Amino acid sequence: MSDLNRGIMKFEGADKPAIVAVSAVIVLGSIAVLILWALKVAYTVN
Repeated sequence: MSDLNRGIMKFEGADKPAIVAVSAVIVLGSIAVLILWALKVAYTVN
C-alpha cells in the first residue's frame, strides 16, 4: 500500500497518476478561483 492510499484517499487506485493529476487540478483551480475572486472584490479589477 502506498502512502497515497491512506488518509482521506482510502480507496483502491488512489495512487494512480490520473487520479492524482485530477485532484491536483481541482485543488489548484479552486485556489486560483479564490485568489481571483478576492482580488476582484478587494480592488474592483475589471
